[in-house]
Amino acid sequence: MLPVFAITVLCIATWASALNDPLSDLPRFGTPLNNLTVSVGREAVFTCIVENLGPYKVAWLRVDTQTILTIATHVITKNHRIAVTHSGHRRWCLHIRDTKETDRGWYMCQVNTDPMSSNTGFLEVVVPPDILDDSTSTDMEVREGSNVTLRCAATGTPKPKVTWRREVGGTIAQSNSHEVGEGSVLKLTRVTRAHMGPYLCIASNGVPPAVSKRIVLNVYFQPMVWIENQLVGAYEGQTLVLECHSEAYPTAITYWTRPSNETITNDNYKVETIPKGYEITMRLTIKSIQPQDFGSYRCVAKNSLGEMDGKIKLYSVAGLQSKGLIALSTKFLGRGEAQQSSYIME
Repeated sequence: MLPVFAITVLCIATWASALNDPLSDLPRFGTPLNNLTVSVGREAVFTCIVENLGPYKVAWLRVDTQTILTIATHVITKNHRIAVTHSGHRRWCLHIRDTKETDRGWYMCQVNTDPMSSNTGFLEVVVPPDILDDSTSTDMEVREGSNVTLRCAATGTPKPKVTWRREVGGTIAQSNSHEVGEGSVLKLTRVTRAHMGPYLCIASNGVPPAVSKRIVLNVYFQPMVWIENQLVGAYEGQTLVLECHSEAYPTAITYWTRPSNETITNDNYKVETIPKGYEITMRLTIKSIQPQDFGSYRCVAKNSLGEMDGKIKLYSVAGLQSKGLIALSTKFLGRGEAQQSSYIME
């Protein structure tokens, strides 16, 4: 590999006959050598316009490594991705196929005049973003009330910008003190079940395509149960539906017990469980109510963090037609607390 100053000496020595011709006019460059920006893997083509080349020769060089690439129509470098073409000895093109990031740098179009004349241009190789799995958060499971930090590492040229979105719920507002996205880091403080779900980290740098990674956050919490009607009246022979609502993660095991405190399994009842995310609606249908069906029913939700139940008392309304039936709405919280309201059913 020869330094740039040695190239001129080589060119002068090789083509001395051209330099000794007093009748030849010196070549001149028609236009400056343009800077190029190409995506990695694409072909880069530098074009050098030389007017009145005459007996002189055109060479292409890699400036930063002081490497001769081509002389006239001959490729000197062993890099098989390099080629040279010309049109009428006026328009000389350096082709760099399948560009790599290492091709980034300054290139020179040189004519072996004395003194040597040259034109230089810069090749910028841009790279679409890529997310580094080893340095990026994976799916997480945490207890409610914890602080969580999600990380997303991305590479590319130019340096990618990372943004965060909820897969359901859209962009995360920077002003939300509980969800602060700072580039490659998303901090969530005192997470609740509302934070549960998939998050997307999106990396973009203006070079398509943008890329994203999906990170699922699961928040553990013990069951909570609430009942809209705690006291319910019915007639014998009537078909009635009792309903409980629960929230829990991991998903709770749910069941009902009858007034005798036995788990309900017999054919006179129909048990339904309707899940929606971490919420479950529990329905108990009592077919053709009999006297032994009156009493207290429990809906139970249980997971690895705890157990919670709610009670519904079923009364016979025979002889109570002229009276109002009290219905209580109770919400049982995971800490053993309860919120209760009441109203009169006419």
